[in-house]
Amino acid sequence: MESTENKILRRIRGRGRGSVVFMSDFADCGTPSAIKSAFHRLYANETLLRLSQGIYYYPQIDNALGLGVLYPSIDNIAEAIAKRDHAKIIPTGAYALNRLGLSTQVPMNVVYVTSGTPRKVKMGEGKGILFKHSSSGKIFAFQSYYLMLVLMAMKEIGPNRITDEQINIIKKNLTNVPPSEFNHDVKLMPIWIRQILMKR
Repeated sequence: MESTENKILRRIRGRGRGSVVFMSDFADCGTPSAIKSAFHRLYANETLLRLSQGIYYYPQIDNALGLGVLYPSIDNIAEAIAKRDHAKIIPTGAYALNRLGLSTQVPMNVVYVTSGTPRKVKMGEGKGILFKHSSSGKIFAFQSYYLMLVLMAMKEIGPNRITDEQINIIKKNLTNVPPSEFNHDVKLMPIWIRQILMKR
């Protein structure tokens, strides 16, 4: 019979390098203790890297430029967690500003609004991902991911602190949003944001 470790490794290799994997994904490969031991061995021999408790990474390695391990972005990790939990997420706060190019600040703890379970994932060295549950149907009713991100960023700045430069950056990228999506999503915005975006 194929060992638990080999079952897990075969499935991970099938996903390809650069994949974020969860110990819970492999519950059908053996007993809980066998799965835990298999992941411990795969981590010990550096086949997998541990990102957080129960969250591992099958490393993508750059041999051409000699950069070594190419680590996943915070978004990659957060999206993988959301996919596992069958949830929708959107960056908020300072990270939303950074994603839109409105700020160069990258927070140590990145916050996402989620339609799923609230949780905090520790990433080591004081870093983490915080998922805050939202019961508001409006947030995830948006058709455009960009406009959903704009909503979060502009709410973080506030109506009295947003600058002309920030507005220009936002509006410049609105040209990439299909008119049908814009017309649908702008109606879901607070009035002050809607008024700014409609002046384009």
